[in-house]
Amino acid sequence: MKIGVMGVGNILLKDEGFGVKLLYLLKAKYDFPESVVLIDGGTAGIFLSPEIDYLDKLLIIDAVKAKGKPGEIKIYEKEDFFIDRLPLKLSPHQLGLQEVLLLNEIKGTCPKEIKLIGIIPESVETGTGLTETLESKLEEVEKIVIETLKGWGAPPKPKKSPAKLEVWWEKKEV
Repeated sequence: MKIGVMGVGNILLKDEGFGVKLLYLLKAKYDFPESVVLIDGGTAGIFLSPEIDYLDKLLIIDAVKAKGKPGEIKIYEKEDFFIDRLPLKLSPHQLGLQEVLLLNEIKGTCPKEIKLIGIIPESVETGTGLTETLESKLEEVEKIVIETLKGWGAPPKPKKSPAKLEVWWEKKEV
């Protein structure tokens, strides 16, 4: 079984980059089984189609525009992508992501199981780095990702010496 964990979002629009930052956090803290591939989806949209070809399961982390308060976590399943249960799109890459899944469904290469962990952003203004509200939610979403992977039979192992989380887009000027 092949599992993909994909962080998507625009790192130049504050909280829109949540999924990508979480992916970097996971890479720094865990060793993943060979069956798990980590995918930095960024804003690649339709170009992600080959990245998910022949995955059995796909876990997506992203910021979503939905009813609720900033920092609220929403969980969506595969059928939500295909029967328009997803909230309005936050940015162009989300439209591309739904198109990618539809394209892969038509090609016969769409994952059988898809889960989207969405988080409501506080700000999508131009800027790098997450707001304090979403920064404080990284650990909670990390736990959901780890539990999901355990449930799918592919638990990651915490690294004995976790790497320092370094995301190039948040580097401070010296």
